[in-house]
Amino acid sequence: MKELWIEIDKSFSEDVKKGLLKSAAKTCDTVLVDIEDLENAKGTEVKIAASSGESDITVLEAFDENKVKDLKRMGRVAAVKVTIKEKRDEETAIQAAELSSDYIIVHCSDWKVIPLENLIARARGRSKLLAQVSSAKEAKLALETLELGAHGVVLKTSNPDELLETAAIAKEKAVKLELMPLKVIALKQIGTGARVCVDTCDLMKPGEGILVGCQSSGLFLVQAEVHESPYVETRPFRVNAGPASLYTLSSPTKTRYLSELKAGDEVLIVDREGKVRSTNVARVKIEWRPMVLVEAEHEGKGFKTIVQNAETIRFVTKEDSKSVAELKPGDKLLAHVVEGGRHFGTLVKEETVIER
Repeated sequence: MKELWIEIDKSFSEDVKKGLLKSAAKTCDTVLVDIEDLENAKGTEVKIAASSGESDITVLEAFDENKVKDLKRMGRVAAVKVTIKEKRDEETAIQAAELSSDYIIVHCSDWKVIPLENLIARARGRSKLLAQVSSAKEAKLALETLELGAHGVVLKTSNPDELLETAAIAKEKAVKLELMPLKVIALKQIGTGARVCVDTCDLMKPGEGILVGCQSSGLFLVQAEVHESPYVETRPFRVNAGPASLYTLSSPTKTRYLSELKAGDEVLIVDREGKVRSTNVARVKIEWRPMVLVEAEHEGKGFKTIVQNAETIRFVTKEDSKSVAELKPGDKLLAHVVEGGRHFGTLVKEETVIER
């Protein structure tokens, strides 16, 4: 796991700050704040970084050799910010590392990869290298650069959803989706449809798959093709997901239609504990196959999904998995249930949406 910091800009509204601090308490190692927000940050019960001596980590906005030495003499944890605009800025970051600065926070203003590669190679083992980023996409690049990646990232955003997506990348255990058992109430064979197989760049194991469903509010966990069978080889990279019109999760907060997925896109792998990791689509294969409708319910609410009518399609349960060919009313299947509707894949809890 990597370190995740959230930088809360003093220009953000009080409501935005409050929302970010609330999310940071669950996902972050450190919150980086302006002095005026120190008191509010203390309620998060995570480390606080600021330019003030009252913080857990003292942040220097620019490298100052004497200040770093003074902080180290006092036993303080020191972090130095360095903006990389040219080659000599790399040398400044290396110098700060040689003085045993605990953290070097690097902002690459133009070239994003090469300067970071150079610093990972030269400063690693001396100081913890943190890359300043503004999105989950940038965080993923920084954490995978030169294979080793930076020690962590400092995310600067006003969007709590971006924080959750970054946490899913930086800390696989930080973000979990709640899964609950839905009771099957009916099964119905229906006609032929455009079935989507999602082939990923990863390998899945029993109990892992992707979430899909007819409604964005109820997504069933369909297992990857990892179950041993005398008739077909296992394909641990593949999930036979269902019709092209089904929803799936492409991030912890956003859905997409299966029809939209293509090579290179991101999709979430989820296990029966709700742990998630992001992977990329290698290919999408669409073929016309006979389908079966699965209806289930939870607390009086009905949820549906459709899958190919074949023995190899299995739903994840609390203990194991079950083939759609073996399903019967009363069986319980794991699913992710949320409230509200979606607008271009983003959850809008206040919106009234009826899906049947």
